[in-house]
Amino acid sequence: MQHTYTSHVTWHSASGTTDYRAYSRDHKLCCAQKPVLDVSADPAFLGSAERHNPEDFFLASLSSCHMLWYLHLCAESGVVVLSYDDHPTGTLLLEPGGAGEFTTVRLAPRVEIRADSDASRAFELHERAHGYCFIARSVRCAIELKPEIVHADG
Repeated sequence: MQHTYTSHVTWHSASGTTDYRAYSRDHKLCCAQKPVLDVSADPAFLGSAERHNPEDFFLASLSSCHMLWYLHLCAESGVVVLSYDDHPTGTLLLEPGGAGEFTTVRLAPRVEIRADSDASRAFELHERAHGYCFIARSVRCAIELKPEIVHADG
């Protein structure tokens, strides 16, 4: 089965790209039936600090996809997850000419499970989730998993 996703990125400038340092990196990301997002480049690349940037979205999509698969697998395996909190980090390596790539991403979710759930099974399911994650399977940088599993008081 194939699914197709579309989005619309739009940017406009009255003065255009007459000078690399002069034009705004602020733009709009539109996806059908969803709120429009104000986006920019990272401030390191002359963007607006108060707006999301493609690097933010990259980390967020990896983290979110992993979480959704993880919750799915836990539900099927009888592991009751009560909370999931992740702070992903990524390393972007820039080449002298300006090209770059993420070389590593670290997902470090802290997962709280119900007291009667199997913590070792909860831990193992992260690897399975990683194997299913559409986004992780689509990128070439290394993605490191560092989950933490805690039982709820009970």
